[in-house]
Amino acid sequence: MTDALKRLSDEGVAIWLDDLSRKRITSGNLAELIDQSHVVGVTTNPSIFQKAISSGDGYEQQLADLAAREVTVEEAIRMITTADVRDAADILRPVFDATGGRDGRVSIEVDPRLAHKTRATVAEAKQLAWLVDRPNTLIKIPATKAGLPAIAETIGLGISVNVTLIFSLERYRAVMDAYLTGLEKAKAAGLDLSLIHSVASFFVSRVDTEIDKRLDALGTDEAKELRGKAALANARLAYQAYEEVFSSDRWAELEKAGANKQRPLWASTGVKDPAYKDTLYVDDLVAPNTVNTMPEATLQATADHGQITGDTVHGTYEQAKAELDALARLGVSYDEVVQLLEDEGVDKFEQSWNDLLKSTEAELKRLAPEA
Repeated sequence: MTDALKRLSDEGVAIWLDDLSRKRITSGNLAELIDQSHVVGVTTNPSIFQKAISSGDGYEQQLADLAAREVTVEEAIRMITTADVRDAADILRPVFDATGGRDGRVSIEVDPRLAHKTRATVAEAKQLAWLVDRPNTLIKIPATKAGLPAIAETIGLGISVNVTLIFSLERYRAVMDAYLTGLEKAKAAGLDLSLIHSVASFFVSRVDTEIDKRLDALGTDEAKELRGKAALANARLAYQAYEEVFSSDRWAELEKAGANKQRPLWASTGVKDPAYKDTLYVDDLVAPNTVNTMPEATLQATADHGQITGDTVHGTYEQAKAELDALARLGVSYDEVVQLLEDEGVDKFEQSWNDLLKSTEAELKRLAPEA
């Protein structure tokens, strides 16, 4: 069952699970995925926590204790989510040690309501790193315009970061620049650069969902021909940008000082359109020094029938650019699409967070001891 996953790992793609819940931790399922399915990391986001905690599975006792202490709903959520991340980090610690800190990582996101506030994001990143208190944590910061200086400052403090919600090539270049700026700050402060790690989460499937919708509205043969091509083209050109930045003179100076490359991470790799093969964003984004974070359904599909045929990114850049150019000629605005997707991504996580606040508040009230 795991031959395809092993082949993927052997090609230099780190397999991370895009999900976490207390049940997954306590049942031994996470440990089993690490042991049998080549999973070497975990990512979380506000939507994942909202789903996990709202299910109630495994959270009752901690919620009852928090209710007895009469904590605020925000504090309750922080205690619950950081407990899950800490436990997952402990399960992944042997992977972290074996890979020299490269993998074995668990990501936790800053409060999505701070996405457009630089100083608050940095303060939250510091607080989360302190609360989880595990070296194999990545603090997730969205790649909004306000997020970019927050990324640089957080990296400059020696805190490892997962930059999330990247949709455009221009923004991705700005993210890599923020990472290098952060490393330069850390170096100037005398920090050990070899201990700082980062991934840049470049979102995939949502690009096809939005662009396909626009192509369907056009309805021409040329438009139909381009369906399902934009997301892969965008991600492949992102990898080209990664190769350029991490072969620059600026990078060479930091690498000499012990710095680690910021790996591209393919996020949102679950296929939304049933017309496409369910392993599309795994099979066709194989390249060295990348991460693919998969929902469990995609992980299982890849294990069962993934077609890992080697590197599927190098040698595609010209074709990828031609496909994006063809979209532009049809009047599909790349800039408009990627900005819309960023706005929707931030809104979606904020909505999930607000839903989580409401459901947790209701549970705290229900479990509060009678006066």
